Amino acid sequence: MDKKWLKHKLKHNGNRAWFTLRWVFFSVVTGALLGVLGGAFYHCIRLATSYRLTHDTVLLALPIGAVILLWLYKVCGDEGDKGTNLVLSAIHSDASIPLRMAPLIFISTVFSHFVGASVGREGAALQLGGSLGENIGKLFHISSKGKSTMIMVGMAASFSALFGTPMAAAVFALEVVVVGQINYNAFLPTVLASFTARAVALMLKAPSQHYDIGALPAFRIQSALWIALLATLCGLVSMLFCLSLHLGEGLGKKYFKNPYIRAMVCGGCVLLLTFLIGDQTYNGAGVDYIIACLNKEEKTFGFLWKILFTVLSITAGYKGGEIVPSFFIGASFGCLFGNLTGFSPALCAAIGMGAIFCGVTNAPLSAFIICIELFGFSIAPYALLACAISYTVSGYYGLYTSQRILYSKYRSEYINKNTQ
Repeated sequence: MDKKWLKHKLKHNGNRAWFTLRWVFFSVVTGALLGVLGGAFYHCIRLATSYRLTHDTVLLALPIGAVILLWLYKVCGDEGDKGTNLVLSAIHSDASIPLRMAPLIFISTVFSHFVGASVGREGAALQLGGSLGENIGKLFHISSKGKSTMIMVGMAASFSALFGTPMAAAVFALEVVVVGQINYNAFLPTVLASFTARAVALMLKAPSQHYDIGALPAFRIQSALWIALLATLCGLVSMLFCLSLHLGEGLGKKYFKNPYIRAMVCGGCVLLLTFLIGDQTYNGAGVDYIIACLNKEEKTFGFLWKILFTVLSITAGYKGGEIVPSFFIGASFGCLFGNLTGFSPALCAAIGMGAIFCGVTNAPLSAFIICIELFGFSIAPYALLACAISYTVSGYYGLYTSQRILYSKYRSEYINKNTQ
C-alpha cells in the first residue's frame, strides 16, 4: 500500500514538474520573440515620430491616412477589425485571433504615428502579443485549454517589451481580461515572459520608463485628502474619456455610414485642429508633454484637447490604442489640479496618470504597480489610495467592451457584465 502510494505520488509530482517546465519553455521563447518585435516596434515608432516632428508636411496625410489603413485591412480580409476586444474575448471564448493581426497592427500603428494620429502604442502591443501568443501555442500544439494562457503570455511580453514595466505588464495581462477573477495558473508564465521580453528589448536599446518627480510630501491626513479628491475627479475624467470614445465612434458610424468618408472627415478634423493649435502637442503619443507635466509645468485643460484628438483619431480608423493617451490625460489633469490647489503638481501629475489608467482599464493592481515602476516605491501609499478610489468612482465604464466585470464594485454581488 505504501509503495503504491509512493509510486503514485512520484508519478504525479513528475507530471506536474514536466508540465511546469513546458510552460517555462513556452514563456521564455514567446518572451524572447516578442522582446525582439517589441524592440523593433519601439524604434520604428520613435523614428516615425522623430520624422513627423521635423517635417510638418506629413500631417497633410491625416485625412487620407485612415482611408489607406481601412483599405489595407480590407485587402487582408480583416475589414471588421475588433482590435483589443477580439484579444480579450478570445481568452474566455472559442474565438480565434488570426496571425495576420500581428503584422497589420505593427504596420498600421507605426503609420498612424507617422502621419500624426493621436493614438498610443500599448493597445497595439496587446494585439501584437495576443495574436503571436495564440499562434505560437498552435505551433507547439498546446491544447485549447492552454490557449488563454498563451494569449496572456503574449500580451504580458509585448506590453513589457514596449513600455518597460515588466511587473505591471505581467499582472495587467491577468487582471484586464475579467475584473474580479485572476487566472493564477498563468501567473508564472506571464511573469517569465514579461521579464524575458524586457531583457531582450533592453539589449535592443528599447529603454525602460522611469521618471524622477523629486521629493514627495509625507503621507499624512491632509496630503491623503488632496489625493483622495484628485482620484475622485480622475475617476470621473476616466468615465468622460470612455464615454467620449464610445459616443464618438457611435456618432461617426451614424452620420457617416461609409467608413471611407468617415475616415476622411475625422482625419481632416484632426488636421484642422492641429493647425488651429499651431503645434503637434496633441498628435502622436505625446511623451514630451507628459514629461513637461511631471516637471510641474502647467498645461491648462490639455486633457480635454487630448480626449478630442484621440476620439477623432480612433473614430477615423487609426490604430495604436488608448492607453498612452490615458497617461497623457492623467498627467495633464493631475498637473492642472496640483497647480490650482498648490499641492505638489509633480506628484499630482504622476497620480493622475495611474488613476486615469486604473479608471479606463478597471485594473487597480496593475495601475498601482505601474506607478511604482514609473516613479519609485515612495509613491506607493498615494498610488494605492488613488487607484482604489478611481476604480470605485469610474463605475462600469472601460476602454474595452469585451472586458467582463464579475462582481459589483459597490456590494457583494455577482453581476457578470461587460463594461460599457
